[in-house]
Amino acid sequence: MGAIDLAPGAETLEQCIGVLQSVFGYEAFRGPQAQIVSHVSDGGDALVLMPTGGGKSLCYQVPAIVRERAGHGVAVVVSPLIALMHDQVGALTEAGVSAAYLNSSLSLDDAQRIEQQLRRGELTLLYVAPERLLTPRCQAMLESLHAQGRLSLFAIDEAHCVSQWGHDFRPEYRELAVLPERFAGVPRIALTATADALTRADIVERLQLQDARTFVSSFDRPNIRYMLVEKKDATGQLLRFIRDEHMGAQGQHDAGVVYCQSRRRVEEVAEMLQQAGLKALPYHAGLDAAVRQQHQDRFLREEGLIMVATIAFGMGIDKPDVRFVAHLDMPKNIEGYYQETGRAGRDGEPANAWMAYGLQDVVNQRRMIDDSPAPDEFKQVLRGKLDALLALAEASDCRRVRLLRYFGEDSQPCGNCDNCLNPPELFDATEPARKLLSCIYRVQQASGHGYGAGHIMDILRGKSTEKVLQNGHETLSTFGIGADWSETQWRALLRQLIAIEAVRVTDAPYNTLHLADGARAILKGEAGVRLRIQAERAPSRSRSARAKPPLGDDGTPLSLVERECLEALKAWRAQVAKAHNLPAYVIFHDATLRAIAQRRPTDISDLDGISGIGEKKRAAYGEDVVGVVSAFL
Repeated sequence: MGAIDLAPGAETLEQCIGVLQSVFGYEAFRGPQAQIVSHVSDGGDALVLMPTGGGKSLCYQVPAIVRERAGHGVAVVVSPLIALMHDQVGALTEAGVSAAYLNSSLSLDDAQRIEQQLRRGELTLLYVAPERLLTPRCQAMLESLHAQGRLSLFAIDEAHCVSQWGHDFRPEYRELAVLPERFAGVPRIALTATADALTRADIVERLQLQDARTFVSSFDRPNIRYMLVEKKDATGQLLRFIRDEHMGAQGQHDAGVVYCQSRRRVEEVAEMLQQAGLKALPYHAGLDAAVRQQHQDRFLREEGLIMVATIAFGMGIDKPDVRFVAHLDMPKNIEGYYQETGRAGRDGEPANAWMAYGLQDVVNQRRMIDDSPAPDEFKQVLRGKLDALLALAEASDCRRVRLLRYFGEDSQPCGNCDNCLNPPELFDATEPARKLLSCIYRVQQASGHGYGAGHIMDILRGKSTEKVLQNGHETLSTFGIGADWSETQWRALLRQLIAIEAVRVTDAPYNTLHLADGARAILKGEAGVRLRIQAERAPSRSRSARAKPPLGDDGTPLSLVERECLEALKAWRAQVAKAHNLPAYVIFHDATLRAIAQRRPTDISDLDGISGIGEKKRAAYGEDVVGVVSAFL
């Protein structure tokens, strides 16, 4: 049978909707998904920017199935996430889609078996790491398929990895530029959850997508509450946050991710949480690969587990019920922050993004940029990205408005971030700022070099330390002029002056302070400084992400019998998932189980129309589900 030409326009969309409903069990596409899948199914190239949890995978999975059914062959998905390919392929297999992966985790025999399936045309989707895709063996296989017209599309996931401006640049992604040259006519779709205008332009250039259609979804994740607090006792603050916001009545806690900058810090925080009686595991690149995989598998498969990790963890994590993401150290830029916080609340239910940040975070990030061997132009871009994150952290207005504005999206105050719920008090800190800047200037003028923040604070507050007396700094005109302020207040002001480039930190490892270009206008009275009154405030008037009674499709709490039915369904799902070596949500999402518990079907036909139950899952699990529910009729 020859290849069937795809019908354009409405007929293609109808085919896509048919796949969505019959394979994945969803009634309708969301947002721009319908436009994207129709365009790619018809052979068009696309660049897709869609937030985590927005349904990016369907944007290439549906066209892959439509095009395979039309005789165009296999779709190749390029992904850097070797550790997660197993679960991604497992989810497709559960839905009745023939999928496989080729990566370094396979034995030689398994890899050869999959290559044979590929040659025989038995696969709809093949997941490959970029390193594997670029090997001569893989290239030869794909060129053979291309020559036969059996290569339907390339999907390049986590496309920001191709950009030097992206938050997770991977050099091997640059080699993907060969795809349009070697596989002319094969449509390509590049997808990412996070890219500012600069990164977006770089993706287009590097992947030669100048003629592709760009689809940009809203970056807003309204279910996530953003909370940023001044770092005082970071681990103690974290523990209080988890206990206040994410502990249930019986002492169970929600699943969450805690990000730390260093491996050592990861180990310390994981141990602290364990000693506090919480289920927590460490994850970083220094752990043995088998241990990392074991911890990741536990996080995906167990409920209520906290992963403490470096940024080595998280990209592509599909766990839907992560209720919070916490940062104990400031990320490098807003893209990284947005990507990491976006791992919370993928199921659309309320979730929290909490971060503790302090002066040392600012100093460390600035120093890493300044000490890097990168060209000055590159450093300037990185400084601008860090400044945008600092502005978000120091903001006194709506966090969400500022976050979305960074990605070029206008919005109204959300009413659901810490600043909206508890507007901070502001005061005119221009005079204290002039005192601080004058002190930095006088110290350098007297000594011929700069000093660190601690020493400057001591001079301002009139503390006659050994170091102050040794250097004669008690004789300076600025000695004691800031005695009415605490060190915490001075550090908050210094952090803001660094953020607005009135002060710069240099001479690592001593981190000495110097006046920067922005200081002149403040000292001359041409610019003012407004400072927020820092306080450890309750983040919300109602604890949005805390454990609550589950709600049904109509938004009302489930009844007692429905909740009991839901727990029985979850227990059944856990057994099935364990038998299949898959996370529970791959079998059915919580929302699907809640809908089943609310409807309580008496036969398989009653499962029709429940979101997340496609034809394959209905056939595989329908009888079992009805059997579980029968005890609650």
